[in-house]
Amino acid sequence: MDRQTKNAGAVETAETERDALRDAFAQKAWAGAQSAPLAVDASTRRYYRLQKDGRSAVLMDAPPAAESAPCPPNADEATRKGLGYNALARLAGPNMNAFIALSGALRAEGLSAPEIFEADPDAGFALIEDLGDTLYSRAISAGAAEAPLYENAIDALSRLHNIEAPSEIIDDSGARHALLDYDAPALTAEADLLIDWFWPRIHGDKAPAAARAAYRAAWADALEAMRPKRAVIVLRDFHADNLLWLEGRSGVARTGVIDFQDALRGHRAYDMVSLLEDARRDVSPALAGAMLERYCLAAAEKGAFDEAGFRAGYAALGAQRNAKILGIFARLADRDGKPHYLKFMPRVWAHFENDLTHPLMANLKAWTDEHFPKDKRPTA
Repeated sequence: MDRQTKNAGAVETAETERDALRDAFAQKAWAGAQSAPLAVDASTRRYYRLQKDGRSAVLMDAPPAAESAPCPPNADEATRKGLGYNALARLAGPNMNAFIALSGALRAEGLSAPEIFEADPDAGFALIEDLGDTLYSRAISAGAAEAPLYENAIDALSRLHNIEAPSEIIDDSGARHALLDYDAPALTAEADLLIDWFWPRIHGDKAPAAARAAYRAAWADALEAMRPKRAVIVLRDFHADNLLWLEGRSGVARTGVIDFQDALRGHRAYDMVSLLEDARRDVSPALAGAMLERYCLAAAEKGAFDEAGFRAGYAALGAQRNAKILGIFARLADRDGKPHYLKFMPRVWAHFENDLTHPLMANLKAWTDEHFPKDKRPTA
């Protein structure tokens, strides 16, 4: 038996064992329910809809061994590097407790995060509230007006940003979850994905050491702008494919929120970038501008608000997030065999270029113009 065949057999065995564990959890949590898989995403998590007696719930399957370890609360940068990318970038990875704790925190602020019905964090399973299938992206494609949905999402962020992010969340069971800072090592590790994965895809080889060093140096001013004066809960993936329109609810609860387990303490502009510089769908400049204005007006009503600083942070975090996404989509295509993510690159690059027009980003713009001339940029 060759190595490839042997490895394939091991993977199949592991998946069969995982299936059995998932079925056992489902029967314990909701005996007799029928299960059907839901669409997969770019993560290692899988979701299944359970149905019984006209009711439904969602089973989240997050295999603990599928990803590298999350970041210990007091780990220094060297320790984080040794643990792997999840710890360095402060991603939740296999930590199911992060999702459970954050769900409770969001619900406490009046947002529609899924209620947790049953969970086995050590095994990586949770039975959660089914918020339906009406993603913002689907609702708009089906004819819903964009503006009311985006206004509600902005209002939900404004509500969440009324509170300063705690350093720790205590869930209903009494378990404690540390809410870590979106610090410079995490932001830099994410921005590095552009040069680690996007550069080789465009140039055909690894970036020279000098180009890498110049790239890091070009981020210096931007990193300072990303430092929040008052930290809020940053959900990190707040966009039209992670938001659901819940017509039966009122106020900010009409926006259902999922995929928030990687949340950190950080700058209030980050989730605005996620929403308005969407990698997967176009948001018109007019709509984006109106939503930024709506957010700024709401923030100013709550007290002192540095709009210029906010907009500088928005540009810096926009460039950072889009650099990260360019790298992630290249990695998904080249390492993980998921080339369909490449179709989003022209849109993401356009966002990245636009973010670089802010005066704060002059050094990174100069670096980009030097190393990615027009013929080396993704085009539609």
